[in-house]
Amino acid sequence: MHLFEFVFAKLISYLPRRRKKHFKSATTGVATKTMRNELNRLVNTASPADKKAFDTEMQSFFYLFTRYLAEKAQSHELDWDRIKSPAADQIIPYDKLSTKTDPKSLNKLAVLKVNGGLGTSMGMTGAKSALEVKNDMTFLDLTVRQIEHLNTTNRVDVPLILMTSFNTHEDTLRIIKKYANQQLRITTFNQSRYPRILQETLLPCPKTAGDDKVRWYPPGHGDLYNALVHSGVLDQLLAEGKEYLFVSNSDNLGAVVDEAILQHMIDTGAEFIMEVTDKTKADVKGGTLIDYDGSIQLLEIAQVPSEHVEDFKSVRKFKIFNTNNIWINLKALKRIMETEGMELEIIVNPKVTEEGASVIQLETAAGAAIKHFKNAHGINVPRSRFLPVKSCSDLLLIKSDIYSLEHGQLVINENRLFGTTPVIKLGDHFKKIAQFQKRFKKIPKIIELDHLTVTGDVYFGRNVTLRGTVIVVANEGQRIDIPDGCVLENRLLSGNLTMTEL
Repeated sequence: MHLFEFVFAKLISYLPRRRKKHFKSATTGVATKTMRNELNRLVNTASPADKKAFDTEMQSFFYLFTRYLAEKAQSHELDWDRIKSPAADQIIPYDKLSTKTDPKSLNKLAVLKVNGGLGTSMGMTGAKSALEVKNDMTFLDLTVRQIEHLNTTNRVDVPLILMTSFNTHEDTLRIIKKYANQQLRITTFNQSRYPRILQETLLPCPKTAGDDKVRWYPPGHGDLYNALVHSGVLDQLLAEGKEYLFVSNSDNLGAVVDEAILQHMIDTGAEFIMEVTDKTKADVKGGTLIDYDGSIQLLEIAQVPSEHVEDFKSVRKFKIFNTNNIWINLKALKRIMETEGMELEIIVNPKVTEEGASVIQLETAAGAAIKHFKNAHGINVPRSRFLPVKSCSDLLLIKSDIYSLEHGQLVINENRLFGTTPVIKLGDHFKKIAQFQKRFKKIPKIIELDHLTVTGDVYFGRNVTLRGTVIVVANEGQRIDIPDGCVLENRLLSGNLTMTEL
C-alpha cells in the first residue's frame, strides 16, 4: 500500500458529499501528485531510526497541504453575513464563577506551555523562554516556581509539560537540567516539523530529511493536538489519571493556574474552555470568538476577507479576543482524535527566505479546536491573565517597579494608583534585546507613569523617574542622554534638549 493512500481515504471520509467531486479533481492535480512524490523522496532520505516518525509527520503535512489546495480551488471563505457575536451563554464573565474550589481537583490537572518561539522579533536566536524577564529569572524559571508553589501548598502533583519546536528543543533541554532536583515533574515533547512550500512551484523547500533548519517550520500551536498524540504524551497523561490540561504560551506571564476556572470546568462538564479578555486598541489583530450558524468558533484575522478587516478590528463588533489560555478535557480530546480527527482552519503565512525566495507556511491555531468539543465556551477573564512579552516595550513594563514577584507570579504594585498599566511605546532603536539592554543602565521608576513614547537615539541613566506623560524624541543625527537621577514628569523632551511641560 502506498504510504500516503490512507491520507486520501481519510480526507474523502471527512469531506461532505457535495465537495467530493471537487476534492478528487484537486487531489489528482499536478501539484498534489508532485508534492506526494517529493514527500516520498524526502521520507526515503531519513535515517532508519527516524524514518517511521518522519513518515507520520509528512503524512500529516500532506493532509494539510491537500486540504489547502481543495479549499483554494473552491475559494472557500467565511460568509461574513452569517457571523454573529457570541450569545450570553457562550462567554461567561469571570466574576460569575463559583469561589468554592476543591484543591484535590488539582491532582487531575497538567500544565502545558507552548514553548516553540525563538523571539526573533526581539533579536533573539535561542528559545524565547530563556530570556531573563524579572529579578534575573527567565520565563521558564517563573513557570517552574509557580507550579512548585502550587504543588507544595496544596500537596498535589501537577506536572509541567513543554511543547518545543525543532528550533527550541535543545535549548529547552539544556535549561531544564537545572530543575532536576526540584519538586516538579517536567516532560518535553517536540511539535511537528513541516517543510516550507515554495510559492511559485508549490514544491517543498528541503531536499533531504536532514536539510537546513531554515527550510522547515513549526506549523503553529494548532499542531498541539497531533503532537500530543504522536509523542505518546496524551496517553501518558491519561494513564496517570490526568483529566484536564491547561495550555498557555510560555511568554504570557499572566497565565497561572486558576482553581476557579478548573472547578467551573469540572462542575459544568465543559470539554473545552477558552479564556478571552476585553479588547483594547492594542489588541485589534487578536483572534476572537464568533457564533457561526449557531456554533462557537475562533475567527483569526488571517481568515477575514480583506474588505472586512476593519470590521474585524472594531472594538464595537468584536469586544473580546483570545488570550490563548485554553483548558482541555483530555478524555474528550482522545475521543475526538480517534473518531473524527482535528480539522482546524488553515492559516496561510507567507514568508520570504534569506535567499529572497517567497514561501508559504500552512499553520493552524489551537483555539480553533473549540468547535470540536461539547459544551465548549469562553470565560471573560481579567486583563491580568494576559501579560505577554512580545516586544521590548512589554519587557520594560514587566521589569519595572509596576510589578513585583510572589512565588513566580507577577503582582501589581499596591502603590500604583490606577488599575491599568501605563502605555509604553519604544521606537526602533529599542527593538532588539541587545539595544534595549544597552540603552537602559537601569530600568526607570514608572509607578506613577501613564504614557511613555521614546523614539530615536536615546539613553537612560540610573535611578531615572518617569511620571504622567513623558515623550522623548531624538531627531535624525541627534542623541539624547537622560542623566542619572533625572525626574521627568509630564514632559516632552525633543532633539534640541529643550524640555516642554505637557
